[in-house]
Amino acid sequence: MEKRANQKKAYALGLAAVCLWSTAATAFKLSLRHLGPEPMVFWASLTSVIVLALVLAVQGRLVELRTLSWTRARFSLILGALNPFLYYLVLIRAYDLLRAQEAQAINYTWAITMSLLSIPLLGQRIRGLQFVAIGLSYLGALVISTHGDLLGFRMESPTGFALAMGSTVIWALFWIFGVRDDLDPTLRLFLNFCCGTLYTGAWALLAGFPLAPNLPGLLGAAYIGTFEMGVTFVLWISALRLSRTTAQVSNLIYLAPFLSLFIIHFLVGEAILPSTLVGLGFILAGTAVQKLADRRSGP
Repeated sequence: MEKRANQKKAYALGLAAVCLWSTAATAFKLSLRHLGPEPMVFWASLTSVIVLALVLAVQGRLVELRTLSWTRARFSLILGALNPFLYYLVLIRAYDLLRAQEAQAINYTWAITMSLLSIPLLGQRIRGLQFVAIGLSYLGALVISTHGDLLGFRMESPTGFALAMGSTVIWALFWIFGVRDDLDPTLRLFLNFCCGTLYTGAWALLAGFPLAPNLPGLLGAAYIGTFEMGVTFVLWISALRLSRTTAQVSNLIYLAPFLSLFIIHFLVGEAILPSTLVGLGFILAGTAVQKLADRRSGP
């Protein structure tokens, strides 16, 4: 009975995380009407630091920061540079140049990017099914960015496409390097966001980007920091820990892009293009094939 109750709780937490993540693309696009990428990332990251500090306080674990050695904490200097600093600055600039539906769909190719980067960085081999996964996912990204005109190969914003694809590289690197960090995930995220907030603030000041927010922009950044960067990760980690297998919860993530498109349509006002749906279908098919390939190559 206890296992069944834990599994139900895992599904509830996982679904809550997916629903919150589904609002991120809309929150980015609406907030960009009031704030530039640098102040948005700064205030969102700072909000996430506060939220994660509260989570650690409720768990009675803030005291662990006092006993944390420099050797274990210094890795966050690198990880914090990748996420939130570089990842969100690049991603939100992509959202600034692309439709929200395009940027969020292209961002789902990160799992394929991670499998490619794992070859040189982790010494993994690529197999037949993975070639299929890569082809499907990147074909989907091209369908989205060209609005289905693959032969003409015309993009509204090549820079936006490059930034969206580049963000998947940064996100994949963050997870690959994060494998080597044995800190508790919530504590690690807290330290990453502390470092990332400092990096973003320093970059904005050096580059001359004003950080002073207006009220709508600050509220948008606070929402992003709470529900895209902060508490949602804690919900997801908790769901994975409670679930009998990670696959039972991780499959819920396939709901996110479609929920996101629904929210984008009604709150941002974008007409969802057929090319976005087709391209997203290719990307998700590629992700599913990649999972199948991982399962077959596993022990």
